[in-house]
Amino acid sequence: MTYLWTCDDMIKAMHGRPVGVLPAGITGISIDSRTIAPGEAFFAIKGDRVDGHNFASIAVANGAAMLVVSEAKLPALGRLTVPMIVVDDVLAALGRLGMAARDRIPGKVIAVTGSVGKTTTKEMLRHVLAPSGQVHASVASFNNHWGVPLTLARMPRDTDYGIFEIGMNHFDEIRPLVKLVRPDIAVITNIGAAHLGNFSSLEDIAVAKSEIFEGVVPGGAVLINRDSAQFDIMDRAAHAAGVAHVYTFGANARADFRLAEFDGSPSGSTVWLQAGGATHEVSIGAPGRHIAENAVAVLAVAELAGADVERAKGALATLKPEKGRGAQHRLAIPGGVITLIDESYNANPSSMRAAIALLAGTAPSGEGRRVAVLGDMLEMGEFSPELHAELAEPLREGGIHTVWLAGPDMAYLAEALSGTTEIEYRKTVDDLIPFVLTSVRPGDVLMVKSSKGTGCGRIVDALIQQYPAVPSPGATA
Repeated sequence: MTYLWTCDDMIKAMHGRPVGVLPAGITGISIDSRTIAPGEAFFAIKGDRVDGHNFASIAVANGAAMLVVSEAKLPALGRLTVPMIVVDDVLAALGRLGMAARDRIPGKVIAVTGSVGKTTTKEMLRHVLAPSGQVHASVASFNNHWGVPLTLARMPRDTDYGIFEIGMNHFDEIRPLVKLVRPDIAVITNIGAAHLGNFSSLEDIAVAKSEIFEGVVPGGAVLINRDSAQFDIMDRAAHAAGVAHVYTFGANARADFRLAEFDGSPSGSTVWLQAGGATHEVSIGAPGRHIAENAVAVLAVAELAGADVERAKGALATLKPEKGRGAQHRLAIPGGVITLIDESYNANPSSMRAAIALLAGTAPSGEGRRVAVLGDMLEMGEFSPELHAELAEPLREGGIHTVWLAGPDMAYLAEALSGTTEIEYRKTVDDLIPFVLTSVRPGDVLMVKSSKGTGCGRIVDALIQQYPAVPSPGATA
């Protein structure tokens, strides 16, 4: 049997001590007692809301091969007879195991941060690097103080490309995580107003994101968005951190990897990438200029990581948008079909503008309308009224004349659009759902966008449950 970790290696890496007769090794690592698989180790992490030690017996019942528990909690677990490794602190021990995983792999490690597009870029990298070798990447958005060490600890020893998303909403959050990851290549996708309520300016966000450079290994590289207004801040930070190789991407004429031209359609796009004196035509299977911009960064990383760039380019043609991040659905309603664009996973001013541009570039059919269904952008702090109201500009410029809104902060956008747009406003998402279900018309294109915490994903779910899916034109069974 191939083990992710032998128990001897775990004890050594985590500075733990064994209790009971340990198995030879484990096949995986879990922190969720409900989904643990037989043969995996359960790490009883104490979080802000729940303590994993309270669910240790459930993990055992579901097949955990062993437990990793805190010394202080051991007396309370006396009735359990399952093998354990006892450590000082479970989360800290997970971090030490993650560092050991980083030390043992032969491949390249890539870290991605940014205000918009972290998860999308990470998933694109997973997709385009797969033809070149064994890829390990975080699931979902495991990008915080437990998600990063967990992803590291789960990394197999034969990994050729390890891809890690690192998030933050305060200063000094990226710094300790990137020192665990120690990337060969670090990427900042862009700087935007995400979590602006926790910062005084976009410049502060750029400084916080630039903490990622501090963990880059000697001789490593960084990739920075040359189009960002905060580019100089990031560039200085990279050099101050002693990074050996600083590269740039974007539409800027001085970018090392330049998006020279973009041709978009509702189903995908074609970009012309200039790098090293050559121009490359690249097809992308997902729509939107923001996706194309991320694709340029992804191809740059592929080259810097020594991957097969031609295979990476070919993989981009088969890229598909994910749930909540641009996935499209064709749904049959009485009298015709609507197109639903699901952008409900997250939102800030930059990603809102990108999603609105995507809607503007997607043509309705017949008498259909372009409909923006928008929920609040969270964590905007004192800037929230202004930032929500400013979305009126891209809506007007994109010719979006039908806007359905939910949430207390979207009231500011409703006011800004008053008199110029067909508006429906409700205080809550649940109040808006019945209106959406009964107000769609044949040929409509609906784009649902909000911060995840608003629950606007329920609008998407309600539409999919109410109306059956139909295949896209030209699709085969």
